Amino acid sequence: MSAPLPDTVPVIQTFGLSKVYSPGSEAEVVALKGVDMRVGRGDFVAIMGPSGSGKSTLMNLIGCLDTPSTGSYLCDGIDVSTLDAEELAILRREKIGFVFQGFNLLPRMSALENVAMPLGYAQVPVPERAARAQEALAAVGLAERAGHKPSELSGGQQQRVAIARALINKPPILLADEPTGALDSKTGEEILSLFKRLRDDDHTVILITHDPEVAAHADRILVMRDGELHEEPGSGRRDSGFGGATP
Repeated sequence: MSAPLPDTVPVIQTFGLSKVYSPGSEAEVVALKGVDMRVGRGDFVAIMGPSGSGKSTLMNLIGCLDTPSTGSYLCDGIDVSTLDAEELAILRREKIGFVFQGFNLLPRMSALENVAMPLGYAQVPVPERAARAQEALAAVGLAERAGHKPSELSGGQQQRVAIARALINKPPILLADEPTGALDSKTGEEILSLFKRLRDDDHTVILITHDPEVAAHADRILVMRDGELHEEPGSGRRDSGFGGATP
């Protein structure tokens, strides 16, 4: 995979991105309609909308977990449509860190082992894995909990472990799907503050949420309505722009 591109190149850029399920049949569903989107390095962007609005479909396309029916997507300057399955897997590993509502930690593994797990897929030498995992846990304030299993951690601590795992390969993009949905409001605020610190460290944070109060923590708010993407008036940070961009 190529080296990170200059800050002037968008980390996420889509052109006319559309997704149609079961096209031409009675069950046809148009989930996404011509989405143009441009997100710069170090942006904190919330994508919000109700169930069925298309935000999950957009998240899957941004995360390279699905392919569009039409349109194109450049991830850190790379046109994902030009990649084969193996290259896509490498791109996901190197460019995108995933954080989910349910934490998705392996219960029999310690926090350190959970965080280090992606390094095995990246063929990082075993001695280096523990050191990097410990560093990632320290970055989210959990250095002292490295030996604890998920059942020995609070919900907020488990989500911090999940964030550390997402960051272990130093991806430019952190894609968080309802990351505070299983947390109480105080713990949720702590996780959102952590995302802001990660943004300040030049990570690009994409937050998927249905909650306006959660979305308000982001620098930009994009709203999905019936498969179309709209930017909230007054939101915006740096020169990220929205739609109509050229690569």
